[in-house]
Amino acid sequence: MFEYHFYVYIMASRSRTLYIGFTSKLQVRVEQHKQGVFEGFTDHYDCHRLVYFEHFQTAAVGIAREKQLKRWSRVKKIALIDRANPTWEDLSEEWGKPVKPFEEPKT
Repeated sequence: MFEYHFYVYIMASRSRTLYIGFTSKLQVRVEQHKQGVFEGFTDHYDCHRLVYFEHFQTAAVGIAREKQLKRWSRVKKIALIDRANPTWEDLSEEWGKPVKPFEEPKT
């Protein structure tokens, strides 16, 4: 059986301007934000860092969560990010980079 993947994500600027979105292809969408493909809010405010995301198996549940997060106060959104990603690092920074193979420690 085919497994579906849907994501609610939060992009942030260095000054912590937030953008909440929904997609079925998280890596593609984040890269589009980083490249400025979408004119508008994320491009204007430089929201190019993925600081939070959630995974869902149905679009309906994911969309409901996106709407819920968008209704939250800024303080509540920041608390959510702080709990999951206290340093606000870009969670997508290592995507697409070569992965070093595991090596047994030398004794």
